[in-house]
This record gives sequence, C-alpha cells and structure tokens, in this order.
Amino acid sequence: MTSDITRIGAGGPPADGLGARPPGYDTMDDHELLRLHVAGNPDTFGILVKRHRDRMWAVAIRTLGEPEEAADALQEAFISAFRRADTFRGDAKVTTWLHRIVVNACLDRIRRRQVRAADPLPEDEDRASELAGPAEDDPAEVRERRLDVLNALKQINSDQRSALVLVDMEGYSIEEAAAILGCAPGTVKSRCARGRARLLPLLRHWQTTRGGSDVPEKTAAESVGTE
Repeated sequence: MTSDITRIGAGGPPADGLGARPPGYDTMDDHELLRLHVAGNPDTFGILVKRHRDRMWAVAIRTLGEPEEAADALQEAFISAFRRADTFRGDAKVTTWLHRIVVNACLDRIRRRQVRAADPLPEDEDRASELAGPAEDDPAEVRERRLDVLNALKQINSDQRSALVLVDMEGYSIEEAAAILGCAPGTVKSRCARGRARLLPLLRHWQTTRGGSDVPEKTAAESVGTE
C-alpha cells in the first residue's frame, strides 16, 4: 500500500495507478472503507485514495501553485492519513478529514518555503490550467488567465488562500470549510472576503478583457470567485 501512495507523488494523481478494485468494495461508503483499513484490510485505503485523489489534487495544486510541490504535499498527506486512520473519530465525513490533512500538508510547505525567494509559476501549466477552471473558447487566453490566478493566489495570506480554494474553487459551504480548516465559520467568511479583496487588484487587468466580460469577480468565480 505504501508503494501505491508513493506513486501519487510522481507528478500528480496517477491515471490508473492503484490497480483493480476488489469486488463489492465500490458500493461501500467511505466510513466503512476506512474502518476496514484500520481493521487491517490491505485494499480499502487504496480505494479511498482512488475515489478522492482528483479533488485532493485540485486542492493541493491550487493551494501551492506548483505541481511538484503539490504532488509531494499530496503524497505526505495520504501517507499521514494511512498511518493515522485510527485517529478518525467518525463524527465528520471522511472527505472532510482527508481535506484537512491535505490542506495542513500544503500549509506546512508554504510555511517552510516562506524564507525562500518568490517561487516561479507552475511548470506544468496545462495541468494547472485544467484544474483552475473550466475550458473556454480561447485556450491561450484561458491558460494565461489561469496562470495569473494561480500566481495571484500565491501572493495572498496562506490562510486566506486555503479558505478561497475550499469555498470558491472547490464549492464547499462556509460550514464545511470551517470544519476542514478547524476554525469558526465567521473566520472562514472573513478570510474569504479579505482574500477576494486582495485578489481583485492583482487581476484587475482582466476587467477590460473581451469587452469587460471577464471582470476579476467572474475570473475568480471560475478559479477563486464570487460569493
């Protein structure tokens, strides 16, 4: 199982990296899969990873902005979840628990790299662009806008960034994001509002793009967004 998790760190979620699923496991809910993993089942955690890896990868890439960093954080998060599964109390969704571990892994990396020089834009631009929002008519413009959004996200407070990723990009409610981040709903609202306010000047140049149809709020709605 550890080798299965490790493959996630090789540049994003594997296309089909966890092999065939044992019969009957697809119908089990997340809680049951995790319970069986804790009980010693060698297969069920891999199914959980395969079930949720794409959304966890989206959170990691949007929070960190770099595929290599995101892949490493995701690998660390899944290994941590694998080893700490017995600490899951069952009073929340398994996805909430997994998101919390992934977000914390990303924030740890952000804190560690704060002493370094400003980081470059993502090298894997196509993957970052794809995950940052839906495709539109002009691929070149879409790619440029997505990279601008990811770069802008890297310039705001990490707490605000995490809140925006969860609420505006992943579609979680304020309450769900609060559960993932371990703070009060009012704190999430405040972080989102301040983060959006910080992003607007950084994305202001898109306001006049294509006749003004893509104002910063609209651009953010696809990647970081409106309320």
